[in-house]
Parts: sequence; C-alpha cells; structure tokens
Amino acid sequence: MLRPSARPIAAAMLLAMVLPLAACAGGKKTRADTQYVARDVNTLYGEAKARLDRGQYQVAAALFDEVERQHPYSVWARRAQLMSAFSYYAARDYTKSVESARRFLSIHPGNRDAPYAHYLIALAYYEQIEDVTRDQSITRQALDALNELVRRYPTTRYASDARLKIDLVRDHLAGKEMEVGRFYQRRAQWLASVQRFRAVVDEYQTTSHAPEALMRLTESYLALGIPDEARKSAAVLGANYPNTKWYERAYELVQKNAPAAPAA
Repeated sequence: MLRPSARPIAAAMLLAMVLPLAACAGGKKTRADTQYVARDVNTLYGEAKARLDRGQYQVAAALFDEVERQHPYSVWARRAQLMSAFSYYAARDYTKSVESARRFLSIHPGNRDAPYAHYLIALAYYEQIEDVTRDQSITRQALDALNELVRRYPTTRYASDARLKIDLVRDHLAGKEMEVGRFYQRRAQWLASVQRFRAVVDEYQTTSHAPEALMRLTESYLALGIPDEARKSAAVLGANYPNTKWYERAYELVQKNAPAAPAA
C-alpha cells in the first residue's frame, strides 16, 4: 500500500462538512443497534453520528444506511448516504464505501458534496494498492478515479490532494513495469524486457524509474545485438540524467560493447 495514508485527510474533510444535529439519541439500547426499529430521523441520525464519533464504524455505517431506508425523502437521507460511505471507508470496507459513494452520485450528481464522494471512491481504491509484486488492477482503478476527480473538480481541495497521489500511483505503476522487465531480463527474454522498459520511458517518463529503464534498455538492446538502439538509449539517459549511476553504467556498457565508429 502506498503511504502516506489518506485516512486523516478524509476524516478531517468529512468532519468539516457534517451538518449540526437537530437532536441526539440517548438511553441504553435493548435491541441490536442496527435491527429495524422505526425511529424518528433525528434520533436515528444522531445515534449513527455518535457511533461514528466513538470509532464504531461498521455500526455507524449500518445506522446511516437505516436513515436512508427509513426516511428516504428527508434531507438527512442525502447526508446519511455520504456519511455511510465514509463510515465504511473508515472501517476499511472499501467495496461498500465505493458502493455507497456511487449511489450518492447516481441520485445527487450535481450536489455540492459530489466532489467529496468522488474523493472517497478514489481513496477507497488508493488504500488497496498492493506491492509491485502483486496484480495492479486496483492501482489502475485508483489512478482512473483520481484523474476523474481532478478532471471534474480541478479547483477543489480534493483535487489538490489527488494530484499528489497521482504522482505516487504513476510511480508505483512504473515500478511494476520495471519489476516485470527485470524478470524477463533474468530469463534472457530480451524482446519482452524491451517492451516493459520502453513502456516506462514512454508512459512514465517523469517518474523516478525512468533513468533505470533507459539503462535497462541499453542492456537489452546490446543483448539483442542492436547497438544503434543501445547507443540511442544511453544518449537519452546522458542528456536527461547525466549525474546518475544509471548513466555511468550505460556509458560503460556502450564503450565496452558498442563504441561509436571513429569519424572518417
């Protein structure tokens, strides 16, 4: 999973949005908290918020869902949908968090809190990003959701945080390509390795992995017996990252295995 976590940011943003409660629930419960019992909307919402404040996120989410179920046409129902999405997110039930946020957006696409719903969706995917040795389908979903947030709401505070995370996610995806490329290199599958390292150079050239990718391309092209391409990769590396260990290694490889022909 990528770090730093977005959880404190999400919580702070949500708490700043919460409407003041019209009433608070009290008294000891004699039945299950989330069992269907008809309650007025203020009492039910107040109990859900109290559970959220105490860190009982799963119970809070179920109670917020109950607000929407029992009082679907109240102003609190709209708020409860978003609070449910956050509660599931806080409970690390990311699938239900995404479902709740998407339901909110499908019913209230133009609501002023729509940017936050998009933000929660992006965070839910972001929190599930796996190590580069694992499948990266969730990582790509996170990137898509973050890009969608920035595209739709570029001036919001959510977009500002999303832009930072986009850079981290892109670096992570580039890292996955490098992992696979090195795997192919170890097995002398040079064409396959070129494809992976080329993807890093073409698609993730602003990430921290670009210098190594150019050096690995130099290695792979030399192994394939394509010295002209090896020299081109080393030249690009030298032009953009001249003071790195990767250029030093690429330069040595080219000088040893594919020195330029002397001028006539």
